[in-house]
Amino acid sequence: MTSKLAPVFVCLTANGIPLARRLAKHFPGAVVHGLDKRTTGADISFTKTLPHLRELFRTNQPIVGICAAGILIRAIAPIVQNKKIDPPVLALAEDASCVVPLLGGHRSGNTLADDIANVLEIESSITTAGDRRLGFALDDPPAGWRVNNIIPAKQIAAAMLAGEEIEFTDDTPATVNKAWLTESSVKLRAGNHTFGIQLTHEAVPTDSNVITLHPAVLSLGVGCERGADSQELLGLVEKTLRAEGLSKEAISCVCSIDLKGDEVAVIELAKTLDVPLRLFDAATLEEETPRVANPSDYVFDTVGCHSVSEAAALAAAGNNSTLVAPKSKSQRATCAIAQAPKIIDARNVGKSRGRLTIIGIGPGTADWRAPEATNAVAAASDLVGYSLYLDLLGEITAGKKRHDFPLGKETDRVTAALDLAAQGREVALISSGDAGIYAMASLAFELVDKENRDDWKRLKINVVPGISALQAAAARTGAPLGHDFCTVSLSDLLTPWSVIEKRLKAAAQGDFVIALYNPVSKKRRNHLKTTRNILLQHRPATTPVIIARNLGRIDENVEVLTLENLEVDMVDMLSLVMIGSSETKTVSIAGETRVYTPRGYSAKGGLI
Repeated sequence: MTSKLAPVFVCLTANGIPLARRLAKHFPGAVVHGLDKRTTGADISFTKTLPHLRELFRTNQPIVGICAAGILIRAIAPIVQNKKIDPPVLALAEDASCVVPLLGGHRSGNTLADDIANVLEIESSITTAGDRRLGFALDDPPAGWRVNNIIPAKQIAAAMLAGEEIEFTDDTPATVNKAWLTESSVKLRAGNHTFGIQLTHEAVPTDSNVITLHPAVLSLGVGCERGADSQELLGLVEKTLRAEGLSKEAISCVCSIDLKGDEVAVIELAKTLDVPLRLFDAATLEEETPRVANPSDYVFDTVGCHSVSEAAALAAAGNNSTLVAPKSKSQRATCAIAQAPKIIDARNVGKSRGRLTIIGIGPGTADWRAPEATNAVAAASDLVGYSLYLDLLGEITAGKKRHDFPLGKETDRVTAALDLAAQGREVALISSGDAGIYAMASLAFELVDKENRDDWKRLKINVVPGISALQAAAARTGAPLGHDFCTVSLSDLLTPWSVIEKRLKAAAQGDFVIALYNPVSKKRRNHLKTTRNILLQHRPATTPVIIARNLGRIDENVEVLTLENLEVDMVDMLSLVMIGSSETKTVSIAGETRVYTPRGYSAKGGLI
């Protein structure tokens, strides 16, 4: 695959889903959306096609619609802006006979179309003249090349298509692959920069008649003191580039020692330059010592290698690289630049910062999984979790490394996720329900806190919310959580029963609606009965009780009864028990018993 896009495959019929699944596994991060009641097995369902397509377009997501092109056109026509910012929109025939990029061709849409066509073994229906006749677009060059000024692209492309000779200047190393241009059908001649194309890694003035393409042959190594100012580091880099006459567009990556993986100034620098941040351990950087210009014993004593910025730049640029900008310093930062003989593929340089995303997938069904959670799973390289939870994710796990753990191995599970992320991988730690409610999120932060490992503390850790069991049970039965409520786990594996009992008595006295997690287990059968007896001392025997089992799954079962009739044998390990307050009521609607707890709106004339 040459495209780096993670498209959304939008399916309007059942036949589109298998095709989308076939393609999605070739595009890391791809997600399958399906029209509700027309499709099954999608990662995300939607009910109204045109608004859904517009929302995807507005949020800049590449769209591959497995549908008629007209549907896509009618959906996005009112919000199309211009080709510089519009995301790719492709129409793919349901029978996989053709793929047509409608918009965003020069924002990698044409490349995406070609990649889809290669998978399907068909010809992409690209209509852009330059791509069809020349095999490339000046304003969207091949991977590893960046455009400094696209203003003249249109007129130069027109001249190329007309068969005119184009002035051409190449100041890049001979070892840099530029065959896509020099061996194309374009007529090139040596020029004097009056109208044409210039290839260079150097900084050049902007010219309205010359389009400049920069190969990513430079690696930027940086170092700084802890807490250094972001603007200081950026200013040092810009000063160094100016002094050496180098273009920032030729920088392939920002690189440093792994100890700086959480350094704000370094992270912000990579974002500003719009390049990846890549990291090396001290041992790898120490191997570059014979090539560095300014080795330092002080640096070695501090971080375990004789150089950071110079060594990182050289390590990223490879064995045959040269140091074109030795270390320069500001008050609290350093930087250096190395040049490689070929374009640097940053994906193969060092490691990334690493990220752990802790995801709540809800009760299990895709319809109850937040789009953010689905997108986070799709973007992950590694999935860690209890085997059942990973299975519930379905086909979105295809092509990802699974790390399965049994129940009862929660600490091992979280430790593995943190270790994988520390290796520079994109890791998703999967929980059912909400990851922050009796689940893995709190354990992850606890371990980072207690273990005090530097590599864990440098990680980017995000938590994605999910629909909790208590929310799902409430939704299935009405609105029992309409007023104040609390949750209590009856498991005494981690919390002494005396503490649990104290909390139950306080909740009973406070007249909260109470959601009971882990109400019973194979060995623990008495706690639920004790809980019922405590609550009967503070609320009516007729108080509504909800027993919800396997919510959102095929064998889901929800029952409403009264507190006096609650028996232990009615509940198992897969159940959640919700006990109403003294104000909770039931009402029969369309033959169903619904539960609600009034907030008091009606007594206030509807005012909140």
